[in-house]
Amino acid sequence: MSAGWFVTGTDTEVGKTIVAAGLVYALRRRGIMAVGMKPVASGALVTRSGLRSEDADALRRVSGPGWAYRTLNPYAFAPAVAPHLAAAQAGVVIELARIAASFERLAARADAVVVEGVGGWLVPLNDHDTVADLSVRLGLPVILVVGMRLGCLNHALLTVQAIRDAGLPLAGWVANRCVPSMALFEENVTALATRIAAPLLGTVPHLADCAAPQVADRLDLDRLPGSSPL
Repeated sequence: MSAGWFVTGTDTEVGKTIVAAGLVYALRRRGIMAVGMKPVASGALVTRSGLRSEDADALRRVSGPGWAYRTLNPYAFAPAVAPHLAAAQAGVVIELARIAASFERLAARADAVVVEGVGGWLVPLNDHDTVADLSVRLGLPVILVVGMRLGCLNHALLTVQAIRDAGLPLAGWVANRCVPSMALFEENVTALATRIAAPLLGTVPHLADCAAPQVADRLDLDRLPGSSPL
C-alpha cells in the first residue's frame, strides 16, 4: 500500500462518511485504487445478509467491486449508541487486532485505504481503547472533519491538540457545513484556518443530495502532504 488516511470528526453526525466517500471517489477518479473502511459502526440495519451499516455501504459503493463486506466493516451493531456500549449489549469485545488484520488485507490489495472512525476522536471502543488508540494502531495520518456549527471552534481545536498529543500527523481538515443556517460561516472557517497548522482540504456546503462525486469536487487532493500517491 502506498498511502492511507484516518478520517475522524469533531463529533458524531458531522459528515465523516460523506467526506471519506468523497475522498475515495476522488482518488479512484485519478486512477488510484482506493478503498474505504468503516471498522466499527453503530446503528446498523438488520438485513438478509446480517447487520449492515449504511456508512460502510456508502464506502463500499465508491470502492468498486470485489471487497468483502466484513473486511470493510468488521464490527456492526444495531443499537445507535456508543460502540463500546453496543458491543457490550451484543456480548462482543471490540478488538484492535481484528481491525488491524482487516486493514492489512485491504492494504495488501489497494493503493490507498481511507479509514473512517466512529463518533469523535476519544470515543471508547472497549474498556481500554478509544478511536484514538485505533488510529495509532493503524499508524495513519489523520484527516479531521469539522462539523461547522455553533461550538465547532472549541471542538475542532481540542481535537487537533489531541491528535498532536497522540503523535499522529494531521494531514488536513475539511469544513462541512452541517448546519446551513450557521451564522458567520466564512468567518468561522477563517478562524480555524489561522489556528490549525494543517491544510484546509475543502469546504463542503450543505447539499440536498450529498453524493460522493459532489463532495469529491470540493476536495483539493493536491493539498495533501507528499506521502500520498497522487
